[in-house]
Amino acid sequence: MIYRALKTSEYDLLKDFLYEAIYIPEGVDPPGRDIVKQPELALYYEDFGSGKADHCIVAEDAGKVIGAVWTRIMDDYGHVDDNTPSFAISLLEDYRSQGIGTQLMKQMLLHLRESGFEKASLAVQKANYAVRMYKKAGFKVIDETAEEYIMICDLKEI
Repeated sequence: MIYRALKTSEYDLLKDFLYEAIYIPEGVDPPGRDIVKQPELALYYEDFGSGKADHCIVAEDAGKVIGAVWTRIMDDYGHVDDNTPSFAISLLEDYRSQGIGTQLMKQMLLHLRESGFEKASLAVQKANYAVRMYKKAGFKVIDETAEEYIMICDLKEI
């Protein structure tokens, strides 16, 4: 397994990994892949690389990108302020529950701290199994809706 920065030529992969990041509860049919074109989701990848907090680390196995964690300062579900990058992370299904996501999270949190950011945020559905991973990585719930947690990681504490 290799962990590395996403190459400019691979930016289109973010659409695929955004789709993989969509939490689909058991027994619910997955949405069509076109869902990532909706404005509230397209902001996760459109013009990626143009912002100061646009960072992406990928996991590569046997020459294939199998996971990605990326950040941006954007007005997404996890937005807390204009200085805090929001997280997106996903793995191809066959690679989940193997510690790869945890490794990607740790590497990105360290990278953000070294880049001068003080905190990072994310939004996650309460039923999503990834909530445990986020808490283990240092994220704390700061707000919630009926279905989601808004979480912050203080990068000085990692």
